[in-house]
Amino acid sequence: MTDSNRSRLRLGTTGSGGRLSNRRRFLKATAGVGAGVSLTGCLGQYQVLGGTDGEEPVKIGLLAPSPNSNRMGRSMKQAADLAVTHLNEEGGILGREVELVVGNTKESSLEARREYQRLILEENVDATTGVFSSEALLSIIDDIAEQQTLHLTSGAATSEVSRMVRDDYERYKYHFRIGPNNDIDLGRIQMDFLTEMYEELGWNSIALLAEDYDWTEKPWEVYQDRLADTDIDVVLEERYPAATNDFSSLYDRVEAADADATFITTAHTGNAALLDWQLPSKRSFGFGGVHVPMQLPAYYDMVGGLCRYAVSQTSSTAKTSITEKTQDFVTAYQDEFGGKNPIYTGYHTYDGVRAIAHAAEESNSLDSDDMVGALENASHPGYAATVEFYGRDSETPHDLVYNYGETVYFQWQENENGEGVQEAIWPPDKKTADYVTPPWLEA
Repeated sequence: MTDSNRSRLRLGTTGSGGRLSNRRRFLKATAGVGAGVSLTGCLGQYQVLGGTDGEEPVKIGLLAPSPNSNRMGRSMKQAADLAVTHLNEEGGILGREVELVVGNTKESSLEARREYQRLILEENVDATTGVFSSEALLSIIDDIAEQQTLHLTSGAATSEVSRMVRDDYERYKYHFRIGPNNDIDLGRIQMDFLTEMYEELGWNSIALLAEDYDWTEKPWEVYQDRLADTDIDVVLEERYPAATNDFSSLYDRVEAADADATFITTAHTGNAALLDWQLPSKRSFGFGGVHVPMQLPAYYDMVGGLCRYAVSQTSSTAKTSITEKTQDFVTAYQDEFGGKNPIYTGYHTYDGVRAIAHAAEESNSLDSDDMVGALENASHPGYAATVEFYGRDSETPHDLVYNYGETVYFQWQENENGEGVQEAIWPPDKKTADYVTPPWLEA
């Protein structure tokens, strides 16, 4: 990485003589500790979390799914490593070196809880970030509350934890979501895109589809509320079974209903949904919505180009400037990791580590209660979005505020070199290309 790229990424001058927190947080045994970490003989050893002598490093824990093999987890780990490197080049946090400690959740809720407890009880981390799945986040939220340790989610979208913050603020206030937007706002994002773009896309009639998982429930409710007030004709709507791996009969119904497009919300079933749109023959409707696998920068090659002309939402693409800092992060990430592009979890995890540092510097403390206060007052450009959280009296306290224009809908297109590229088509000020109608659908 060049020195110029590093300097562009600096958050600002970090203090070196700030007051360190003198709060002594005693470990609290939780109901599930026996399943993951035994407290026998540990209380004396780990009575105080985080050093206060000015010499121990500030430890940030990252919870990521299989970071050596899972693409989402790998991007989280690489982005966190990059953030820690940059912070240390800038003088650390409160004049102390920053150290990253990784917990591999192995795509398991049980393992997520075990690893969270290990990070807190054994590694003595000062704050945590990460967590990809909603199920994993729900499994650790009571531990976060019990340990009273700041956590910034950078992957899971469930708003259930946000409502817990609202309903019992003093207990759950230690949770923030640095990104992506929560599931309710995801539904709003979908509707903002569709209602503004349906005429340009030629999607006057749609088949509204969503996989029947918990994470699609809130977006589905938003769709029902918003679509009734539009001129879009919903000719078919279905939350299809979670185990669906063959969309042939469903797509036959979409074609029979004469839908212009399938507007889908999918993660687990996304590959089958996409491939059956193109194979064995190309279907007579467009394809788009929220499609988590398509967010992967390598997805075009993974499916042999069969995602060409399909549309999906993401936090950012490698060509997009969400804030004035986004491209600095993308360039630094590419320089550090052999030209690879970050996935959305990487953008938000980088912001998560940075936000912890910002909260510590703003409050001049590593005390979680002090950092909570600093984050509640935060409002500044991050690298994936403006770092600003809903207030405690809102519907979803401590979640990233949805700012129109700080998200992207892209279409997979092919450039002049035959390479697949995520081209932003919405919102207007983020566009890098116009939407291209699939050639087999052109009149």
